[in-house]
Amino acid sequence: MARPRKFEKVAIANRGEVAVRIIRACQELGLETVLLHSTVDEQSIAFRLADETVCIGEAPSNKSYLSIEANVQGALSAGADAIHPGFGFLSENAEFAEAVGAAGMVFIGPSPESIRLFGDKISAKTHVQKNGGPIIPGYTGADQAIWSLIKECEKIGFPVICKAAAGGGGRGLKVIHDAKAAKEAIESAQREAQSAFGSSQVFLEKYLDHAKHIEVQIFGDSSGHVHTLFERECSVQRRHQKIIEESLSPSLD
Repeated sequence: MARPRKFEKVAIANRGEVAVRIIRACQELGLETVLLHSTVDEQSIAFRLADETVCIGEAPSNKSYLSIEANVQGALSAGADAIHPGFGFLSENAEFAEAVGAAGMVFIGPSPESIRLFGDKISAKTHVQKNGGPIIPGYTGADQAIWSLIKECEKIGFPVICKAAAGGGGRGLKVIHDAKAAKEAIESAQREAQSAFGSSQVFLEKYLDHAKHIEVQIFGDSSGHVHTLFERECSVQRRHQKIIEESLSPSLD
């Protein structure tokens, strides 16, 4: 079990509203902040709010926010004790969490082992299935050839949803209603997944168009304490991106 470690300066490996929220939380706790930013974010609110800023690369995400080396070296150059990844980008990347720890800093988030298991939706589904949990019928195989994925769609039965294995937030996600639309939808999902998460791997599930989206939040710390924060109703969405989250869920008794 990891021993809790104090820190005073937090590097933020994210942008936009995510970075702003982290900066304000750090300010409330009396922690210094370092914004790790790309060239395109030099006029952002987060840039103005942070105590320090370090440019880690150009605007394309793969040259800045998705670069493990750039983020780690940027944080080290500012003397940061910890890195907060926010969500999206490298937040669910086990290699990033390991690199942060190897550099002597605290990764504010799950352990690399937990990220490796649950950050990838395919490994998470496999883990749930092995432990007897229910999963939606679909395809989680390694064969990512377009025509192979189309055949799997036909086996599952339309409508099918194609999802990025390495991320979430509505990115790399396409609903396929028939075989004619499958090729374009899968290729689009793979491109979006590669751009957003650095991996083009996708998986398929039977699309449930009248389902409720309800999550149960689990919070744990480095001392081994684990709590449930109860369920959240997340069914109000636009383009598969949650707009409103309500807790407790009115859909459950």
